Amino acid sequence: MIERIDKRDRASLFRQRLLQAMAAKTVSQSALARMTGVDRSTISQLLTGSGARLPHAQVVAACATALSVSADWLLGLADRPEPLADLMAAAMTITEAPRALIDDQIFAWHRDAAGYKIRHVPATLPDMLKTRALMRWEYEPQLGRTVDQAIGASQDRLDWMRAARSDYEIALPLHELQSMAHGEGYYRGLPPDLRLEQIDRFARLYDQLYPALRIYTYDARRVFSAPVTIFGPLLAVLYLGRSYIAFRDRQRIAAISGHFDWLVREAEGGGRDFPALLAGLRADVAKG
Repeated sequence: MIERIDKRDRASLFRQRLLQAMAAKTVSQSALARMTGVDRSTISQLLTGSGARLPHAQVVAACATALSVSADWLLGLADRPEPLADLMAAAMTITEAPRALIDDQIFAWHRDAAGYKIRHVPATLPDMLKTRALMRWEYEPQLGRTVDQAIGASQDRLDWMRAARSDYEIALPLHELQSMAHGEGYYRGLPPDLRLEQIDRFARLYDQLYPALRIYTYDARRVFSAPVTIFGPLLAVLYLGRSYIAFRDRQRIAAISGHFDWLVREAEGGGRDFPALLAGLRADVAKG
């Protein structure tokens, strides 16, 4: 937040920031005069004056354009030097997404958020909690040999979670677990032994990691969420299938965080209930 400052101090700040921007672009006084169409003597006065008078808006705008900075930043009205258009462009980016979460970008986002709470709504079951057998069954038809890379990446992410001291909350549609346990829908054809192995892996990891890992299950007939990951206050990433949309501005991150909080409030099962849910699903699979 920008503090209210005295007019004389604002004029001094303008001079400091103008010099800083010129140094960053290696622009001399003569060059800035040519770029802005302002007399060199005027530029010299802007840089060396000691009064409280600020330059005309037209001169400020011309200097900002020439130096690729924000006029508001030069005047001490903004914290960031980038022009608004550049800030808006950086606030949302679209990047290509792989079939499985094996790319370096995803892992980099996790590492940057170390120490913050990470909240996740997966597209299927969370990759880092899947068994190797399930990942092979799920990804090998599309990935072929690179399925080993996907398996390695999911293990890396799990190892990172163990060491990063970050809370990890997952909101999971109840039908996703039920479909896997019963071999239905997306999981049709998944053998019973692989289903039992996956349920046991969930139970084992949850016992090891809770409460740093908390899984909430919600009824998708009542509430819905697209796949999304929120990296603390830094970033919110929406998964579209072929691409990620990454939001970095506070307002959108807060809105998506609020959506996740709503999923948790509406969850059928809280973090403490997940082991009992797994036990019930395991009993169903064992009965055949």
